[in-house]
Amino acid sequence: MYVKNQMTTDVVTVFKDASIDLAFQLMIEKGCKQLPVIDDGQLVGCVTEQLLSEVSPSKATTLSMYELNYLLSKTKVKDIMIKDMPTGTPDMLMEDAAQLLINSGVDSLPITEGKKLVGIITRTDILKSYLELTGVGEMGTRVSIKAKDETGILADITGIIKKFNINIAHVANYDHIGSDDAGEIIIRLASTETDELIKALEASGYEILSVRQNLNE
Repeated sequence: MYVKNQMTTDVVTVFKDASIDLAFQLMIEKGCKQLPVIDDGQLVGCVTEQLLSEVSPSKATTLSMYELNYLLSKTKVKDIMIKDMPTGTPDMLMEDAAQLLINSGVDSLPITEGKKLVGIITRTDILKSYLELTGVGEMGTRVSIKAKDETGILADITGIIKKFNINIAHVANYDHIGSDDAGEIIIRLASTETDELIKALEASGYEILSVRQNLNE
């Protein structure tokens, strides 16, 4: 799955010459914690909710309301923005974008072509892509199978499933679920009629950890 398939293209941005007061208002209105900063259509930096809070006067300030408003209106985004920030590209894999978000500690990743801002990926987008990859919410049956990390295990399991003419919609693997170093194979099947298949898997020596059905299309 690629970033271009998940990114938001209607990005909330702020101009570099805008006041930090305006940036604050945009974040509140749009419910975002990070704003890409643009100049002539190109990405030049970003401002975050935390950064704006750090440069704003504290509640203990002796400044008058007029002085506070004046200060906020005169301080420009370009004066405080982060210039060296991580970015992604439309052809980047979602897992690479997720790793970049984790490593950098940011809430969103601007997506660029050259220096032109074309979209943004957020942590919520990453979670949505995970749900899509695992098939959460799709009609069918989720089967969790305990399996050792041995060559041919997955091929053997899918071979058993094939005999019942049931389509495999999604497959995931999780390592080391116990002290015996066994893994957990999660298979989401595009069918709710799986009783005989489950019996066949157990008869072949596989431990079924859980079976969950979703009848909603």
